[in-house]
Amino acid sequence: MPAAPSPAAALAERRARARAALPPPVERVGALRWMRDNLFSSLANTLLTLLTVAALALVVPPILMWAFVGSVWYPPDPEVCRAATGACWAVIVEKHRVMFFGLYPYAEHWRPFLAVILYVVAVALTCWRRCWSWQVLVPLWAASLAAIVVLMLGGIFGLTVIDTGQWGGVPLTMVVFTATVTLGLPLGVVLALGRRSEMPVIRLLSVLFIEFIRAVPLVTILFCAAVVFPLFLPPGWNVDKMVRVLIGMGIFYGCYFAEVIRGGLQAIPRGQYEAAASLGLSYWRTTRKIILPQALRIVIPGLMNHIISAFKNSTLVIIVGLFDLLNATGAAVADPLWIRYYTEGYLFVAAVYFVGAFALSKYSQQLERWLAEGRRY
Repeated sequence: MPAAPSPAAALAERRARARAALPPPVERVGALRWMRDNLFSSLANTLLTLLTVAALALVVPPILMWAFVGSVWYPPDPEVCRAATGACWAVIVEKHRVMFFGLYPYAEHWRPFLAVILYVVAVALTCWRRCWSWQVLVPLWAASLAAIVVLMLGGIFGLTVIDTGQWGGVPLTMVVFTATVTLGLPLGVVLALGRRSEMPVIRLLSVLFIEFIRAVPLVTILFCAAVVFPLFLPPGWNVDKMVRVLIGMGIFYGCYFAEVIRGGLQAIPRGQYEAAASLGLSYWRTTRKIILPQALRIVIPGLMNHIISAFKNSTLVIIVGLFDLLNATGAAVADPLWIRYYTEGYLFVAAVYFVGAFALSKYSQQLERWLAEGRRY
């Protein structure tokens, strides 16, 4: 029989196995090496880096002087702004209510403000992974949307009725964006499944509907929803203009979502369908349990691209006379006393849209990482 290894040899063997099981060490790159590898790795990169630094040195200091050093934040006095050498951010202080709430009655601004707070809380809880449960999300959004509609529209609990034509600013952008995504995503799933259906009639109707809507500009869809559609209603019938616009935008983006989702469905291997069929699963159970979850995970970047587009294109509601954040800002800075400071107002709006779009983009990346846990590529 072979001799038993000595305690020292056994200890050395265990240490070797432990070292073999450890992951490889992470290389730490210092600042100088990173600069050498990325900024000065060649003559062309060195010249490009120096030119970029020179351009930033010429452009950034004047911008900082204009935006911060010589700017006016308070008091909101146009005479003080005229005497300043920099930006007049006081226009935002003076016009923030019109910018944020549009034509909504001044005395009732607490209602849209509270509605926005409820919306932000609902979105934050929805993005929190621990709340990913139908038992949590469905009651949360049902209660939030009901409260938001009551606050914005009024008519009960002693609240004054506010026509949807007076909605504006941030609440209107919030409503348009949320309704577009909420209506568009389910419609996109249905149209994508219809376009890949084995029934010729359903497939043909889905193709015609998608291609027709995608061939028409969004401005035309909004104009038809606001002006043309009421002409086809029976006498005495009326559908609120806001509802018509929301349905039009939902249908428009639903067709774009459908093409993205169709790409995800085509990426699913045929073996997934065959495995489900071998287990005796029906078409709808296979689609709901196996196919759609994988397809939607694949197309997260493409879907988020169109969702961000819907967030930005909510400004097009000005076509039908609704004033979202951008258009309310344009109306606010049209005041003759403040019109020369429209740049500051639009820069502020641009910052708001950038923060919103950037947050959506970063969350989609985090969502991809969460859904990829436990997967090997």
